Amino acid sequence: MAPSSSSGLTFKLHPLVMLNISDHFTRVKTQLNPPSSSCATRNIHTTTKVGATSPQNVRVYGCVIGAQRGRTVEIFNSFELVFDPKSDSLDRSFLVKKQELYQKVFPGFYILGWYSTGRDAVESDMHIHKALMDINESPVYVLLNPATNHAQKDLPVTIYESEFHVIDGIAQPIFVNASYTIETVEAERISVDHVAHLKPSDGGSAATQLAAHLTGIHSAIKMLNSRIRVLFQYLVAMQKGDIPCDNSLLRQASSLLRSLPAAHSEKFNDKFLMEYNDKLLMSYLAMITNCTSNMNEVVDKFKTAYAKKSRTGGRTGGMIPFM
Repeated sequence: MAPSSSSGLTFKLHPLVMLNISDHFTRVKTQLNPPSSSCATRNIHTTTKVGATSPQNVRVYGCVIGAQRGRTVEIFNSFELVFDPKSDSLDRSFLVKKQELYQKVFPGFYILGWYSTGRDAVESDMHIHKALMDINESPVYVLLNPATNHAQKDLPVTIYESEFHVIDGIAQPIFVNASYTIETVEAERISVDHVAHLKPSDGGSAATQLAAHLTGIHSAIKMLNSRIRVLFQYLVAMQKGDIPCDNSLLRQASSLLRSLPAAHSEKFNDKFLMEYNDKLLMSYLAMITNCTSNMNEVVDKFKTAYAKKSRTGGRTGGMIPFM
């Protein structure tokens, strides 16, 4: 396992980067192993290494772009790169061309490093890492593990930095783990929510989709409850003197608590009751409409049965007409 970073940089990773890497890997893997119903084989993009024809050994490559403000590095987006099998390196001309295009669209973003897929960083990754040092003297390496592990709770994404360590009397660059947090904007939250609520390929029943939706809500509430409990226990231990006082964390907790009374104001209660009554009225009208529709079906069936009985000479007296 790689050692931890000592640079003191704070990394913020946006979901768009993870979606791009996952999409890139899925497309290349599908091209290598097309569905049986496909009539023609599509050309494979040269982002895989020579000899890596097995879908399990597919590796894709690209650059990550973003901005650095002080000690905070924020990774906003990424773009794909072409791997050159002849030189066992990235296609430099393609990289320069993509960099110029992105500079025109996103003038405030710069190449911060590169990305790839795999379980762990390998020795050949350092060659690519060194090749990018003329663009960024301290590039970051974002590694996505495409292997599915349902027992794993953390994201399968690792961010590496490079540091020089003395090994056998020689200073050599090695990869070190860097901690990161997930940063989102409104557009990304909407996109991720849309992807999370996509229907399965087989359509899925309404009950299955409802169960998945409720399961997601339950997991979110459960996680929120666990985090609040951890924060509460931490503050209690701090009050008792079991752990040292952290003024920065106390200010954040105080700011969070000050925002809670706003949810219990008179204006909020009036607006909440108004929306609640509107929802009840809509539900009531929907029930009335449903009952009216059922009544119409019963009347239609009764009229059909009564008409057949009249044609066969049945009794017609004493019947109460409907509608």
